[in-house]
Amino acid sequence: MHKHFARDERNKPKDATMRNFDDLSEREMLALAIANEEEDSRIYADFADGLVADYPASAQVFTEMAAEENGHRRQLIDLFVKKFGEHIPLIRRQDIRGYIPQTPVWQVRPLNLEAVRAHASKMEKGAARFYREAIGRTSDAAIRKLLGDLAAVEDQHDNRVSVLERELLTDSARDTEAEHERRRFILQIIQPGLVGLMDGSVSTLAPVFAAAFATRDPWNAFLVGLAASVGAGISMGFAEALADDGKLSGRGAPLLRGLVCGLMTTAGGIGHTLPFLLPDFYWATLIAICVVVIELIAISFIQWRYMQTPPLAAAAKVMIGGALVFAAGVLIGVS
Repeated sequence: MHKHFARDERNKPKDATMRNFDDLSEREMLALAIANEEEDSRIYADFADGLVADYPASAQVFTEMAAEENGHRRQLIDLFVKKFGEHIPLIRRQDIRGYIPQTPVWQVRPLNLEAVRAHASKMEKGAARFYREAIGRTSDAAIRKLLGDLAAVEDQHDNRVSVLERELLTDSARDTEAEHERRRFILQIIQPGLVGLMDGSVSTLAPVFAAAFATRDPWNAFLVGLAASVGAGISMGFAEALADDGKLSGRGAPLLRGLVCGLMTTAGGIGHTLPFLLPDFYWATLIAICVVVIELIAISFIQWRYMQTPPLAAAAKVMIGGALVFAAGVLIGVS
């Protein structure tokens, strides 16, 4: 009998124990509201904890929001105890059919400030929608009043956040956080992308043009360039991801850096490889050389724009390096 019962439980659909929102009683709906407010409060507290090291002023905003959600929870509990007694059943949003569970904060670290603000705005809109739906499913005047008040509060939370930011985010704090965000973007995206673009654009020049001038066959040059670009992209992606876990350097998630570096390396090599799809050797070579010049100019611009490298110095270093590798490839190809 026990084995048969276990087999039946395994074969039961995963959502068989889930409830429809319309089927909840007033007691259950109020219990769900309490669980929602408690979870939202903890999420905001987690946001504050994740931001405090780099964005202390913004972290304080989320600390205040966590305190507000906790206040809502206490209001709901007081009403629940008055109406239904001391025991509050455990009903969570993931137990209700159609609800989308909140993303655990540890899955999105390191926290991006704009992403956190967008996530918080989405949470507030969801909470207001829940209270508006709940109002229509209760006839108790006290419950309707509290749910209506909370719906109005959630609707106004975007304005409340703006007020908190004006109070807590001074001009100097905003400037400091903006500069930190810029530095993090450079460390996590621009720097690995630039390294990959430089490697892909420069290191693949020699094999591509060596193959082109050695065989005079654009297709052979294309195959060599494609293999060199993809291979370099894989190699650079792994090298970047494995070189630094980002915890001490602040360079962010190694997987993201490796992906950016690998893709940009491949893109840098593919750019001057694609022209060799043309059947005419001379036109393919001429266009490939033009693409190389554009790639080197793009690298120089990124160095000047984000790395504060003087434009002439950036252009000179990149052009000299590219010219040397290109010349090496041509010499090897014609020898």
